[in-house]
Amino acid sequence: MATRYLTVGEVARRTGLAVSAVHFYESKGLITSLRNASNHRRYTPGVLRYLSLIKYAQRLGIPLDEIREVAGQYRSGDKVTKEAWQAISSQWKARLDERIDALQRLRDELDCCIGCGCLSLADCPALNPDDELAEQGTGAVVLERRAREK
Repeated sequence: MATRYLTVGEVARRTGLAVSAVHFYESKGLITSLRNASNHRRYTPGVLRYLSLIKYAQRLGIPLDEIREVAGQYRSGDKVTKEAWQAISSQWKARLDERIDALQRLRDELDCCIGCGCLSLADCPALNPDDELAEQGTGAVVLERRAREK
């Protein structure tokens, strides 16, 4: 039985991506295509699952480099097996748990950090007069320290 190949337009339509996004993911090495005699891109149907995985992972906040590292172990045109999906999800699970914890901390501390109008500046985790914390690192140094202490 011959494999049916999809045009870039069909892939875009079936995944809900713009054609330029399909080209972008290919340029980043996340998916691959074949070229026909007219040098037009053609994709195997298995690429639809990979693009769905990429879209979903990005929505969860997983960077493209990490998606490529994990999903790149499998050929983008092949059918993803149950075992492959389990391997991918197990590699992301710890990272997602860390993000969930960070988001919950942000949610719980947001009310007292942003526009709080409090008078307890000595205890404010956003306070950094004269950029004294620059020696300890970049970003939200106090909030990061609190996260490590929990």
